Amino acid sequence: MFDTAVIRRDFPILQETVNGKPVVFLDSAASSQKPVQVLDAMDKVYRTGYANVHRGVYTFSESATASYDAARAKIARFVGAPAECIVFTRNATEALNLIAYSYGRTFLSAGDEIIITELEHHANFVPWMQLAKERGVAVKFIPITPEGRLDVAKFDELLTTRTKLVSFAHVSNVLGTITAPKPLIERAHGAGAKVIVDGSQSAPHMRVNLTELDCDFFVFSGHKMLGPTGIGVLYAKQHLLDAMPPFLTGGDMISYVGFDDIRWNEVPLKFEAGTPAFVEAIGLGAAVDYLSALGMDAVRAHERSITAYALERVSEIPGATIVGPSDPDTRGGVVTFSLPKIHPHDLASLLDRDGVAIRAGHHCAQPLHQRLGLTATARASFYIYNQPNEVDALVDAIYKAKATLRK
Repeated sequence: MFDTAVIRRDFPILQETVNGKPVVFLDSAASSQKPVQVLDAMDKVYRTGYANVHRGVYTFSESATASYDAARAKIARFVGAPAECIVFTRNATEALNLIAYSYGRTFLSAGDEIIITELEHHANFVPWMQLAKERGVAVKFIPITPEGRLDVAKFDELLTTRTKLVSFAHVSNVLGTITAPKPLIERAHGAGAKVIVDGSQSAPHMRVNLTELDCDFFVFSGHKMLGPTGIGVLYAKQHLLDAMPPFLTGGDMISYVGFDDIRWNEVPLKFEAGTPAFVEAIGLGAAVDYLSALGMDAVRAHERSITAYALERVSEIPGATIVGPSDPDTRGGVVTFSLPKIHPHDLASLLDRDGVAIRAGHHCAQPLHQRLGLTATARASFYIYNQPNEVDALVDAIYKAKATLRK
């Protein structure tokens, strides 16, 4: 049974207070809180068995290596992928940059085209714009409808034989829009293009099976799914990883270095130069265990329910404008909104007085905000530990903030 009250006991930070008020943490789309199971798994390594991996033949090193390799296998199973296709990075941003530098700069040239969307986070926007400047490739954008969904008919018009890459967010971090990935992937493959899916807002919140999706690349970050910072994941099909040159060079990503020759290690190690964030990977493995025990379908059902309630309550606030799809079945766990004559930063600061933490700004999606005619928005985002009474606390705090600003 999915019991949020029980789940909350696993998160020490949720027992804290802010300005004497209970914590109401509504910014998990930026970074989630961590359960004791993750903290303990990492602490155990540091306290009782820390040593560098893949290099020592003594007990501590072999134990750490086994735990690190086991974490990769867990994460691979979690997303339905072979372990050898899972590359550890610092975060999804680094994973996308790895693709842009290693695949993009090797296999794309002037005249080629990349299609992304108006919904994208800067991490899935800036690398392609930089590549366009350097290599003369064209970047085209799938527009959004007034409700914030992708205009798929326009995608069909944009797709040509010159299209080499299609990259899109599975779930928008601003609008919450859930894009059905399979139809886009199939259309892109039909035109001979490779497909990148940014799963930063989907892998933590819903069941993902990469074998079923058949995308060529998939990225996500550990810190958004109960894991620590400093660890992210790039999935890529085996033949692509084999063909791509390494992004960084140095130790551990080589099989041989001599005065006259260098040979790369096998994948995924070819892309993991230097001492890896193996303790963080072990922490992410513990996070995956935690989510798997809850069941990702149950996680999604919980978030759909609380998002539906939040959409209803926020829409009751006079003047509130919610951006993104109104149907919680096609919306992730974020409610992004604006209020007349109240800057989101001022609102967030006042909410903090009541212990309510939300995000304010452009959420690393300035082009999308330009498209919406907004400079900034306020965003409440939800996860497994949030409860309906916290939505009520948010709304009560908004009314209080509005009264304060009218004085």
